[in-house]
Amino acid sequence: MLEEVFGDKADKELLEKALTHPSYTKEKGDLESLDNYERLEFFGDSVLKLYTSKLLYEIYPNYPEGKLSKIRSILVSDYTLHKIALEIGLDKIMIFGKAEEKQGGRHRESNLACSLEAVLGAYFLSAKGVYVEQFINKYILPFAKDIDEHFEKYNAKDVLQQYTQGVDKTLPEYKTLSITGPAHKPVFEIEVAWHGETLAVCKGATKKEAQQECAYEACKKLGAVTDKVK
Repeated sequence: MLEEVFGDKADKELLEKALTHPSYTKEKGDLESLDNYERLEFFGDSVLKLYTSKLLYEIYPNYPEGKLSKIRSILVSDYTLHKIALEIGLDKIMIFGKAEEKQGGRHRESNLACSLEAVLGAYFLSAKGVYVEQFINKYILPFAKDIDEHFEKYNAKDVLQQYTQGVDKTLPEYKTLSITGPAHKPVFEIEVAWHGETLAVCKGATKKEAQQECAYEACKKLGAVTDKVK
């Protein structure tokens, strides 16, 4: 599956580590195991930021450092990486411990984001940096363009909080209304309210995603968004 996305084979041992969640090695009793994705995630995080920075530097030659940093922070966030990991089917091939699997870990945002970073690290260490760059261009670039045009959609919780605090130093309140669907694929219904008034109700595959969508709808209702990165 990964070969279809990245190209030629990478080091098999590295890829297996990149796809192995710490819960699996801990269940085997390897509490300090190096055979899960943690070390590769550490390295892959830097690889991701390097190539993403290069991409942004090239496609936005007139943007100052501040704008580039704002776009990059969202591009390399768990929110974005989770979406890309699902798109390439990473959730289907990861290796989990039984308890984490049962608790829905295969669809947890942070798990997929960490594994994707580890996979990027594995390919880079396999001397296949060209495939990493191709991957970034294919899967990350579309998000970069959308973030540039609709920045506050991705940063809506912060925007909403800044707006409400600017009005009267209060904060919006988020409430989980329901969690439906199977354990491995839940749907969260979230409400955001301010001063007891419901501003928006939205659904998402993760609580964070639903909250972000709610915040954006609330910002639009309050006239607090302008979108384009400043």
